[in-house]
Amino acid sequence: MKKNLSLLLLTLISVVSFAQENDSIKGINFDSEIFLKEISDNACQCIDSISAYNKSRKEVASEIHTCIDKQCGAYQLGIKLSQIKDLKTTVGEKKEVNIDLNVNLNPESNEYKKYYYEIETYLMTNCAAIKAKISANDKLGIKSMSSDSEALKYYNLGLEAGKNGDFEKAIDNYKKAVVFDPEFAFAYDNMGVCYRRLNRFDDAIEAYEKSLKIDPNGQMPLQNIGIAYLYKKEYRKALKSYERLSKIDPNNPEVFYGIGNIYAQHLFEYEKALDNLCKAYNIYVEQKSPYRSDAEKLIQLVYSEMKKQGKESTFNEILEKNGIKAN
Repeated sequence: MKKNLSLLLLTLISVVSFAQENDSIKGINFDSEIFLKEISDNACQCIDSISAYNKSRKEVASEIHTCIDKQCGAYQLGIKLSQIKDLKTTVGEKKEVNIDLNVNLNPESNEYKKYYYEIETYLMTNCAAIKAKISANDKLGIKSMSSDSEALKYYNLGLEAGKNGDFEKAIDNYKKAVVFDPEFAFAYDNMGVCYRRLNRFDDAIEAYEKSLKIDPNGQMPLQNIGIAYLYKKEYRKALKSYERLSKIDPNNPEVFYGIGNIYAQHLFEYEKALDNLCKAYNIYVEQKSPYRSDAEKLIQLVYSEMKKQGKESTFNEILEKNGIKAN
């Protein structure tokens, strides 16, 4: 860390010296919003290169964190440069310029988190790759993939069609894949995703259930069944689906987020919502998952509703119980 800090400070000093002799600095953009975009685009390219295949969401989240972390020091440096005004002095005029050379690379510090979260928030809004990667759940089970060459051929054709937005064609190929290998769980999982994209929720649930008969511990179909029921506005069934998932993976933040979301936005039971969202938030932070910001937004929504009900003290009590400090 000291080596990186020294490098950043040397870079800053050299750039400042150069700026004092030039009206502009080639390659450095001092508009903070444009600079955030440039830094975030670099992080987005890094995230897009991550392979999610046969990795848990926690593993993928860790790699996403590394992509953002690599840009955090440079972003701090750029912001500090953007605050430098009138570096060039007029001839004969003495002017004192105070420059804060501190670039904080300690990931536990509030300053580092501020810059890190700014990049992360921008990415969650503007980088399609970040949600695609963190939502991927390609961890292999015993029967996830097939060893049958014909089944794999149609499965890959299904993946290609799905990427191109032709979900009907994708479904046809996944159906052919399971003819050659009836225990091809991932084929049913992806079939369910395509049905959901076509708003054919009952068909999606049926495909997910077939996958679960093959692999009862399949986390992707269990989670997606909850989402399908949510779209069908069958909220109690959605809750039961998340409860099924919690028995297999009790520390999965998507369980708590899914339950919290249903209670907050559909059943309007805000205390239950808040407790689950706090649990999701804490796990997201521990896993360095960018979905932390989604949980944060829902917690803010719950706060607004509980404040209307005069339950601010209850809100703070639930936060405190979950080890979260109210801002």
